[in-house]
Amino acid sequence: MAEKTTAAVGDKQIIIETGKLAKQADGAVTVQLGETIVIVAAVAATKAKEGQDFFPLTVDYREKAAAAGKFPGGYFKREGRPTEKEILTCRLTDRPIRPLFPKGWYNEVQVQTIVLSADGENDPDILSIIGASAALLVSDIPWAGPLGAVRVGRINGKFVANPTHSQARESDLDLVYVGNETDVVMFEGSAREICEADFNAALRFGQECCAPLIAAQKELAAKAGKKKREIQLNVVPDEILQEAKQLAGDRFVPALLTPGKLNREAACNAIKEEVGAKLVEKYGAEKITPFVINDAFYYIQKEAVRKLILEKNQRLDGRGFDGIRPITSAVGLLPRAHGSAIFSRGETQAIALATLGTGDDVQEFDSYTGGENEKRFILHYNFPNFSVGETGRISGPGRREIGHGALAERSIEPMLPMADYPYTVRVTSEIMESNGSTSMATVCSGTLALFDAGVPMIRPVAGISVGICTEYAANKQISKYQLLTDIIGWEDAYCDMDCKIAGTEKGITGFQLDLKLKGLPHAIMSEAIEKARIARLAILAEMAKTIAEPRKEISKYAPRITTLKINPEKIGALIGPGGKNIKKLVEESGCEIDIEDDGTVNIFSVSAEGMQIAVDHITGMTAEAEIGKIYRGKVVTIKEFGAFVEFLPGKDGLVHISELANFRVKKTEDIVKLGDEIYVKCLGVDEKGRVRLSRKAAMEDRSKEINAASEADAQPAAS
Repeated sequence: MAEKTTAAVGDKQIIIETGKLAKQADGAVTVQLGETIVIVAAVAATKAKEGQDFFPLTVDYREKAAAAGKFPGGYFKREGRPTEKEILTCRLTDRPIRPLFPKGWYNEVQVQTIVLSADGENDPDILSIIGASAALLVSDIPWAGPLGAVRVGRINGKFVANPTHSQARESDLDLVYVGNETDVVMFEGSAREICEADFNAALRFGQECCAPLIAAQKELAAKAGKKKREIQLNVVPDEILQEAKQLAGDRFVPALLTPGKLNREAACNAIKEEVGAKLVEKYGAEKITPFVINDAFYYIQKEAVRKLILEKNQRLDGRGFDGIRPITSAVGLLPRAHGSAIFSRGETQAIALATLGTGDDVQEFDSYTGGENEKRFILHYNFPNFSVGETGRISGPGRREIGHGALAERSIEPMLPMADYPYTVRVTSEIMESNGSTSMATVCSGTLALFDAGVPMIRPVAGISVGICTEYAANKQISKYQLLTDIIGWEDAYCDMDCKIAGTEKGITGFQLDLKLKGLPHAIMSEAIEKARIARLAILAEMAKTIAEPRKEISKYAPRITTLKINPEKIGALIGPGGKNIKKLVEESGCEIDIEDDGTVNIFSVSAEGMQIAVDHITGMTAEAEIGKIYRGKVVTIKEFGAFVEFLPGKDGLVHISELANFRVKKTEDIVKLGDEIYVKCLGVDEKGRVRLSRKAAMEDRSKEINAASEADAQPAAS
């Protein structure tokens, strides 16, 4: 039987319904906001696969063209591989729900979202998160929800819950907030230099918006929820875990404190191999599987790392808790890139390349659910295996790479004047080394590369990650914690938070929070945000030592640009029938030419000569005849009554036979022939746009100018 609940979030109603669709799934709901509707279905396998040693959660989100009453673009007229928007929404849905599954439960789980209706104003991504929470809550799948989710905007200083796409264009904040009943679970988004106090206020506003959503899901589960299934956890027997600890003894702490990531890993792996062999010898290979060894040593290393931090106030690399690893950077290291930079923070290193392109390089994409359908600033992030000293499958970018690139892109984009900047801009980040927060290194190297390319950024952007190590009391409240500035890889793996915040000296521009906890109190989150601010200012100061502002000149390999303004009514004539005129001009000049509807013409060229050809042609073709002005033109038609002269590109006028010379002309060909170049003066333009020209008047005016110049040259020099 179908059941439905409604949550009032801001001035909008969100409707959650179950029992109508996908009834064979373990849990399924539809979520509706306005006329945007998604279905989210969750299914868990009845048992884990043989030898499974990790939790295989798959979250998938798909937008359908039919949901917006459209056809897919392309030849096949069917949706293909997931778009970047779909991949980012998969990650947005995955990250808050993943930590709430039981540890040691390895049954495969799939959560799938399909957009059934898209009204073009209400984005379905928030509904996907709410739907995933509700579907898991009403199912028999073990999961420690529910969660609420909301998009927070700020328009004219006032926070708005789930702004429409129209409202979002006026907002200086785009915050996706996910919370449980009391604490923050995840956030992600961008802002236009929001200060830390206002950002904390936005988080609190997001938490308030989650309350009715959580209440509605609980109500739905009470009406239609299934009893949670009995599960079996795959954990290392306590006897074996204690034996492994005893065999390792006190050797793990010195190994963990070994300087250098690879040396540290090697020291710990040596202990693991030795102790693993002794466990096999004692208990047998059937009982001591590779999974048992790996899992046992994960818990041993995790416990040792956390004790070092919480009990001995020590970090693995010897830094203080607020310390930032040594920073080095350089620009201009790649000669053919339009801009390039390298940024290193400890054992994390990123090279960024900036490329300036034309209007033809704008990224266009189908937008079924509303929002923008093109991008003029693009940032791509690549993470090769060698950056962590490993081998592996070499393929295209995965979800993680797309997500990290998107975080860096939205962190830098608010500081780019793309509304007025004629270039399309691309930054590619190639990770050379990784040991903690390569996405924030990408923000720093990307900023430096853009400065090197001469892109007029408003202010430089930097980013840092802050982690946390926590200890819980018997009442399941945090009793002890330590925040960690600039976390390294093992602090990310064995501790509880990765909070990335990027921004300028004036405020925050990009952010992303991932927790391994079920939630984090806002007071602690506020402390982390302040530590990120202090670290960001220190990093910006280091970056300024390398390059403090954008270069005044762009690379000699970047296309130069000249912008002309023409009468919009002349656009058709400039383009020509079927694009004939503009294609010919592009071919002759070697330029790329972008024409906008308001008459703005952007000409891109790496050749000064080609640029001049294009400018002269467009200026001439779109210029209006000026009465009294002398032109040099070409005779294009001979008639008995005179000659037609092309005095501007594509524009000709009549020189009547009486205006060919200062004497009576019997025959036009006696004075001019087809193809002759002559000077003519514009006498007038009639109401139909026909131009009257005079060779006679032009000759008289030029003669006067020549005589005047001669007389001036003949005058004696002043004594």
